[in-house]
Amino acid sequence: MKDTKIALVTGANKGIGFAIAHGLGAIGFTVAVGARDDARRSEAVARLRAADVNAFGVALDVTSDQSVTEAAATIERAAGRLDVLVNNAGIAGRTDGGAQDPTTLDLDVVRTVLETNVFGVVRVTNAMLPLLRRAASPRIVNMSSNMGSLALRTGPILAAYAPSKSMLNSITAQYARRLADTNVIVNAACPGYVATDFTGFNAPRTPEQGAAIAIRLATLPDDGPRGGFFDDEGVVPW
Repeated sequence: MKDTKIALVTGANKGIGFAIAHGLGAIGFTVAVGARDDARRSEAVARLRAADVNAFGVALDVTSDQSVTEAAATIERAAGRLDVLVNNAGIAGRTDGGAQDPTTLDLDVVRTVLETNVFGVVRVTNAMLPLLRRAASPRIVNMSSNMGSLALRTGPILAAYAPSKSMLNSITAQYARRLADTNVIVNAACPGYVATDFTGFNAPRTPEQGAAIAIRLATLPDDGPRGGFFDDEGVVPW
């Protein structure tokens, strides 16, 4: 592992996360598959290895301080550094009974969504930063959504999920400002409307298409953009 770049992808056992892991592995990265479920994580690692990707599993629950600390220690032992972090793990949250209608919003649903989609990203990023700082060209990619764009206001009304992505975009900008004088490049990515269990597999884009922007941002040159929000077509309005 000392001779190859190391990438951690959270929520990498399925969907876009798995496609990102596969895509990075296909261009020579060793991929740490971050996932909560032991069986699904092991299955994902086996599928990646069967596709000639150098992969290993990392037990990771982004909502748990202890789990994230242990995950960082696992990567430290395995590789000693981290070149790329893709914060992909995310949840939509319950929608039944008007739980995400702003006029009947269930604040417990908001808290649950923020715990994964925002606090989880901060928790993982801060735990991995010491490892990222050891890399020559470290990159952080936060998987967002254009539903979080205050300008576009796309998709259904989801008053927990969409604001969680707005906050994730803002946090991304704050990280980019803080790390502006370092070699750590941070950006947010929108994968588009992808057919996964998240969308009930009723969407026009494949996970591989959704993963493409994350892979591009994960492999930016040293003079690449910082603190931006991008999809396949370019800059996404904030």
